[in-house]
Parts: sequence; C-alpha cells; structure tokens
Amino acid sequence: MSTTSTHRPAAGTGTAAGIDPRGPQFAATLTSVVLVVTLLLAPSPAAVIVLAAQAVVFAIGSLRGIQHTPYAWLFRTAVRPRLSAPTELEDPAPPRFAQTVGLVFALVGLAGFLTGLDVVGYVAVAFALVAALLNAVFRFCLGCEMYLLLKRATTGGRAARASGGRAAKAR
Repeated sequence: MSTTSTHRPAAGTGTAAGIDPRGPQFAATLTSVVLVVTLLLAPSPAAVIVLAAQAVVFAIGSLRGIQHTPYAWLFRTAVRPRLSAPTELEDPAPPRFAQTVGLVFALVGLAGFLTGLDVVGYVAVAFALVAALLNAVFRFCLGCEMYLLLKRATTGGRAARASGGRAAKAR
C-alpha cells in the first residue's frame, strides 16, 4: 500500500507526472542493507565511509529528486524492465522530502562517529534504518507521511486532500 499521492498522465501531454512507487521501495531496501552494514562496521573508518556514501545518495535524492539517485538508475535499468507497468504513479515530492530526512539522520550519524560520540551515531543510523525498513518491507514511507502531515498543517488540509494521500483519505 502506497502512502503517498498518485498521479495520472497530465491532460493533453501524454506523459506521466509521477514515479513508479516500487522504485522508492527498492531504494529503501538497498538503503536498509547499507545502514545495516554501517551498524555492523561501526565505529570504524569503514562505517564512516559507508555512511558517507549513503549520505551522498540521500543528498542527490533530496536536491535533484529520488529519480536521479544511483538506486533509481539501478531500478530503472535492472529491475523495472522485468516488471509490469505500475497501476498508478506516485508524486515524487514526498519521497524527496523523505530523502532529506534520511540525509539529516545520516549527517547526524556521521557527526557522531567522527566526533567520538558513537552512541549518537548508532542511534541516528538506527532511526534511519527503522524508517528504511518500514518502507522496504511494508511500503510505509515515514518521511512521506511526515511530508503529507506538514503539507496538511501548512495548507489547512487542502493540498493533502487534493493529492489523494493516505493522510488525506483518513479525513
């Protein structure tokens, strides 16, 4: 079950205005593996390098959009051709916000490991791992839900209801 809004092709354009919702789930699976490796290696220089690489992936997703990350490229080239067409598309804004949240946790984790505050590093990476696992296993994007709640709070609910997100459907 996708927790973010869906989009249909824009009228008159014939092109889709969203992303395949299975892509972010695939990316969350890879992210989970990277974060587990980070926790297994921590605290060590190798853990810092692995976490820094994941922070770069999060930064690309946050700044350019999730569809521009290396994980999205891998999904497009290796996984997506083997799947049927998605029944609906997802608004890329909530997953992009989720990438920003992931980036914050990765940076906090890096800061913790680099300054010797290993507990801070472990906790930040563990929180990011829980969020990634929720998306990978249950297709529940915690950052996406945060986006929809913030959108509803800042627009009085109009945008969340119009977007068709689960948070809006509950009303």
